[in-house]
Amino acid sequence: MNWNSKKFWVVAMVIATGLSTTSCNREGCTDPLANNYNEKAKKDDGNCTYDVIETQIVTKAGAITSNETWTSDKMYKLVGKVVVDAGVTLTIQPGTIIKGEQGTGTLASALVVAQGGKINAVGTASQPIIFTSILDNIQIGGLTGTNLSETDQGLWGGIIVLGYAPISAADGDVLSQIEGVPVSDAFGAFGGNDAADNSGSLAYISIRHGGALIGAGNEINGLTLGGVGSGTSISNIEVVANLDDGVEFFGGTVNASNILVGFHGDDGIDIDMNYSGTVSDFYVINGDNSDEALEIDGPEGITYVDGMFTLQNGICIDYLSNAARCDFKSKAQGTVNNVWLGEAKIRASYQNDCVDSKTDAFMHLTDATPKLSFVSCEFSSILVYTASQNDAQDSDCYNGLAAPGDQAAAENAMSLETANGVSTSTFAPWTWSGVNGKL
Repeated sequence: MNWNSKKFWVVAMVIATGLSTTSCNREGCTDPLANNYNEKAKKDDGNCTYDVIETQIVTKAGAITSNETWTSDKMYKLVGKVVVDAGVTLTIQPGTIIKGEQGTGTLASALVVAQGGKINAVGTASQPIIFTSILDNIQIGGLTGTNLSETDQGLWGGIIVLGYAPISAADGDVLSQIEGVPVSDAFGAFGGNDAADNSGSLAYISIRHGGALIGAGNEINGLTLGGVGSGTSISNIEVVANLDDGVEFFGGTVNASNILVGFHGDDGIDIDMNYSGTVSDFYVINGDNSDEALEIDGPEGITYVDGMFTLQNGICIDYLSNAARCDFKSKAQGTVNNVWLGEAKIRASYQNDCVDSKTDAFMHLTDATPKLSFVSCEFSSILVYTASQNDAQDSDCYNGLAAPGDQAAAENAMSLETANGVSTSTFAPWTWSGVNGKL
């Protein structure tokens, strides 16, 4: 090899080495709040650019111990659990954007309103209050970012509101610990005997890309309502792209209206612990990895067993096939009125060698004085399915199918009618789903 050839190869190797080093130590903007955030950058180059100047970003962590107001001219970043203590009111102005920091387990970010605390977060159709991930490039004054889609789930936690209204917990307990908050955290308690308890007001709230994992199979819901009383006002709520449930009611008596849930990883609307309020004018969009549009249970224990839910004026669809699953399960009791259900699943459990029925949804539906009724509802099919002989997974009755005659009995109790459901026009102007053409 002559000298010129040797010189060429030396230069080539130097260039290659330099490229390799640059690749391994790539510089760029490492701040997720910046316009030019580079997720592949390993080292910050000091050249981040912002539509929102850094003095407008307010970091919140830990307990809120005195009344305060979050304003729309700033952006708020949640780090870990931000807790509104008892006796404290958090006010959030219309148009305010709140971003949750990434993290799982005990580090999962969430806004928690503890028992006795209040939140007054009332947006408008032109200025909704938006809770989203720190990775979302939405800026102050905007309705949506451009870098996240309905498949981006579990990027932060969610909103948890806890009150003193009655719940039906296991073992006859009148208090319980909310899922998503470790039992070691006292602010996770909920339940009591004040049906008219007031936790504040939520209106025109969009909750996006949440549901961070706190443990194996345990995620935070988009909006969790534990023992929330009827003195609380909840309306015009969107939950989109949450890894777990969209909205889950654990007992309580609060009413909720104009609810949109879409592209959730588990269930759209979930009812547990004998919730006895009314959910009206709701629209649930199942995505590719969604479970049920509705998952409805009744009381879990021996206290507060008479509460009855109402679901009215709703549509449950699958984004691809225009059909969804709605599951009425353990002891579900209440009224479903003017709802398009897709596939309606009715659970029947048995005992004594699969002979005697237990008081699951099937029994409440077909009893002489039914506690579960469907009025002016439309569905593509009805499926009666069985749980196990004694609720043990290894002893299913009838291979999971309905006992002889039970399918026909359920169909006789659920006459097919035309449901008008709810109009999506109320959601179109202000929700992520409406702005991004997903309705």
